[in-house]
Amino acid sequence: METMKGIIQRYQHKRISLVEAGVTRHRSIFNGLKALAEDQPNCRLSKPEVVIIHDAVRPFVEEDVLLKVVTAAQEHGASGAIRPLVSTVISPSADSCLDHSLERARYRASEMPQAFLFDVIYEAYQQCSDYDLEFGTECLHLALKYSHIKAKLVEGSPDLWKVTYKRDLYAAESIIKERISQKVCVVMDTKEDEEHVGHCLEEMLKTELNHVKVTSGQDLQQIILEQCYNFVCVNVMTSDFEETQRLLNMVEESNLSILYPVVVISVHFLDYESVPLGQKMEKVMQIREFAKEAKKRNILLSGLLIYFPQVENNRGLEEQKLRESLRQGTTIISALIKERNSGLIGQLLVA
Repeated sequence: METMKGIIQRYQHKRISLVEAGVTRHRSIFNGLKALAEDQPNCRLSKPEVVIIHDAVRPFVEEDVLLKVVTAAQEHGASGAIRPLVSTVISPSADSCLDHSLERARYRASEMPQAFLFDVIYEAYQQCSDYDLEFGTECLHLALKYSHIKAKLVEGSPDLWKVTYKRDLYAAESIIKERISQKVCVVMDTKEDEEHVGHCLEEMLKTELNHVKVTSGQDLQQIILEQCYNFVCVNVMTSDFEETQRLLNMVEESNLSILYPVVVISVHFLDYESVPLGQKMEKVMQIREFAKEAKKRNILLSGLLIYFPQVENNRGLEEQKLRESLRQGTTIISALIKERNSGLIGQLLVA
């Protein structure tokens, strides 16, 4: 209970009530239902029309699946998500030989979430035998057995698999990385010259990252509220970190990085013109200090230096080399966002 209270406080979850678990799955669910039932002493919660039962080990349930099972439960009394079987189910004999197998096409795997009219599932649990409470695993079966309700079955998404073994944690991490890498916000400290190399980089990102939504950061506050976890901060007008620092402050104030790490890539251009190379490199190398502080707030900050070539008397070659640099920069940005590797925090990468 103390661990759960710590999680709720750390991640700032709202409207959550904790209930002591039972020694088995069904006893835990029954305890939760009793906390919602108005006929129990010291009941502090309101009895809902529909209750959803879900497993923490299936963390990737989509909102539309929840809506489907709730809607079906309102109409039929009970509903649950199902998935096709990926392996044939067989029954072994006492001597470990094949007894019989099931025709896979006729059967489905029962998944979570499941939804019920509250009175239906609560009545079923009130009538449960001790054997059911100790050894049962299927809530839909209890609704059928004790409340005589045939559940409506809803096709679930492929992501409803259970995180069961240690290797599943790596698969779950991969899914999370993929989901939070689908949107990139480009923040730029100038809007005047649409042909500037910074805008060329933005267009390159939109072209190369065709599976990612690339947006401009005119309204940073709104983009942060929409839970964008990836920012490319293009420093055009200055080699300092003013724009990057402003972005870091906004991300910190929003508490966006509480749940998932936010990737911030501070992009600078090396054009050999206004600032000598040594002086510019010295300023850009300050990124390590910024990154150390950002890491404390779960923000993964790294730097990208894009070579902006000047080829005298050959504009075609100059543009070709620039596009090569921008393409390399886009590849680096994509890798930083997809991998979210904390080992690259504070590094200055060069394209």
